[in-house]
Amino acid sequence: MHLHHGPPGHHSHGHDGGTRAFAAVTLLNLAFTAVEAGYGFATGSLALLTDALHNLGDVLGLALAWAAAVLARRPPRGRHTYGWRRATLLSPLANALLLVAFSGALGWEAIRRIGDPPEIPALTVVVVAALGIGVNLGAAWLVRGGEAHDLNRRGAFLHLMADAAVSAAAVVAGLGMWWLGWAWLDPAVALLIGAVVAFSAFGLLRESLAATMDAVPRGIDAGDVRAFLGRQPGVAAVHHVHIWPLGAGDIALTAHVVRHCDSGHDAFIARTVGELSERFGITHPTLQVEHGDGCGDASQD
Repeated sequence: MHLHHGPPGHHSHGHDGGTRAFAAVTLLNLAFTAVEAGYGFATGSLALLTDALHNLGDVLGLALAWAAAVLARRPPRGRHTYGWRRATLLSPLANALLLVAFSGALGWEAIRRIGDPPEIPALTVVVVAALGIGVNLGAAWLVRGGEAHDLNRRGAFLHLMADAAVSAAAVVAGLGMWWLGWAWLDPAVALLIGAVVAFSAFGLLRESLAATMDAVPRGIDAGDVRAFLGRQPGVAAVHHVHIWPLGAGDIALTAHVVRHCDSGHDAFIARTVGELSERFGITHPTLQVEHGDGCGDASQD
């Protein structure tokens, strides 16, 4: 029985990840979130407060992306043989729970206010929300480079563009209150934004729970990976295939492959781990080569 790991060149222990861009975008959004929340409390506008909540969720997400890019550079040492990347899988759980709780509280307040909406300084809502459009579009411009092949950047870019649209909804509410005197628009838009926050938070909660339970990452079909390994030269059987996320951008795999031949294992390992990285984005594969029949129960996973 031979235990082989992929060559060091196939392991992705360091990511540039655009740490400076993520840092700038995170701090910019955090500053705007504080400003928007301050005006929301000062004016009593639920639309501004729920938009600030939405932006706070994005700040947390961007901070995680920033932290992941930084932590991925720390080499494994001591008891942390994989480094600290896996910690980034736990933070979204807390973020999602907080966002669900806050959006629920603001949603309840919005429902209470719809029947008797207070007077809100509409122009303040318009100006602050319009500033949010500019901040989000500017932040999206900062992370735009490389989003076609960098999932971390692409996710941040799309989220920021969506935030600009949410701020635009708050602008529309402010204009409606200013021109038409429809005070109910403020709690109504707050309900709409709160629903968007809750929906995205539930999605985040589901994905983070799956990640912490070592589920196969989204975008990877375990059956396709097993079939790929079974098609490799000299492979008679494949079993004990496990695929799980290590952290942001890092995916691990372990598998037992039965090969009847007694030679060429090193070349087989080098070629296979390279293709696992290129085809499936699996950066930490470990393959155990077994000889002959009865080397393992292929029915077990």
